[in-house]
Amino acid sequence: MKTVRRLLYREIFQAVGFVALGFLALFLFFDLVEELQNLTKLAGQGYRIQHAFLTIATKIPGHLYDLVPISVLIGTIFVMARLAQSSEFTILRSGGLGPGRALGMLLKMGWIFVILTLLLGDYASPWAEQQGLLLKARFSGDLTVGQTGAWLKEKQGEQQFAINVRAMDKEEQLLNVHIQRFDAVGALQGRIQAKRAEFIASAWLLKDVDVMDIRPSDQAVSMQKQHLDQLTWPTEITRDMVGAALVKAQRMKIWDLALYTRHLSLNNQNAQQYEIELWRKVFYPLSCFVMLTLALPFAYLHFRSGQIAGHVFGGVMAGISFYLLNNVFSHIGNLRNWEPWITSAAPSLLYTLISLGAFGWMVLRR
Repeated sequence: MKTVRRLLYREIFQAVGFVALGFLALFLFFDLVEELQNLTKLAGQGYRIQHAFLTIATKIPGHLYDLVPISVLIGTIFVMARLAQSSEFTILRSGGLGPGRALGMLLKMGWIFVILTLLLGDYASPWAEQQGLLLKARFSGDLTVGQTGAWLKEKQGEQQFAINVRAMDKEEQLLNVHIQRFDAVGALQGRIQAKRAEFIASAWLLKDVDVMDIRPSDQAVSMQKQHLDQLTWPTEITRDMVGAALVKAQRMKIWDLALYTRHLSLNNQNAQQYEIELWRKVFYPLSCFVMLTLALPFAYLHFRSGQIAGHVFGGVMAGISFYLLNNVFSHIGNLRNWEPWITSAAPSLLYTLISLGAFGWMVLRR
């Protein structure tokens, strides 16, 4: 079995690597076309070809994170179909490679792809994405979202705060910060505006600050305004939480998503979208097991000349349908307010049952 395991693992690793490199080259070509446009647009700010290549390089971990499961499916289907066509898998079966043992060998190998996907998605991709955004901010300006920036909310005792951050610069300082303070019943108590802010321990250091306090009385409402060079505003909102509102949730770490989701829930904000994304990032590496299970039945097919390409194409379409269903479930779950973990796990469970059913039918019939 050691010889059989080395044979299968070597063939599958080579095929998966070849498929992943092919897809990666295609994605990088599209990135290069996009960066060529930025070369013209940002030429006046000093953006050169070396910066474009560096920006493209920061996207490689994210592309690999997206490509590993589908590459596992295509590469494994090709290997299994080729072994079945050449009758090599039939020889392995007659030598003692039963269905359960074959499935177990593939699932053991699947842990390598699962760990690789987890490392890419939770460490390499977020770090590279951050470096690419900071590099682009040096030439294109500040990191922002839309016209209004990022909105956050925090509850401190009986007071509630609504925070708007228009942008974040390349030094990770906040720009044009607006903080509105409300009491327990939602009445406005004051407003703070700052040109810049930086993160310190459990607080923000606001600079060039305009403070307005609203003090209601029995007969009238008084407003007091003052200008300060600096003001320390205590808050539990961290740099990662602000970054979560300014960057795509798909490129955040699992731990950062969990903290941000908890922050939204504690402040009575809708965290459904981020909870779904959190569970998707938990279940996404496990989709490599689903891909391997989908590919194994192809080893039990009897191929005639010219049939292998059609079966491989059918397997690839099955993998693509899995990704489409995964995305559709995320949107439907967000709209229908389904349980986040069920929304994220349902496509994987469904396709696992289908592939195991196909595998069992192949074993019994063949």
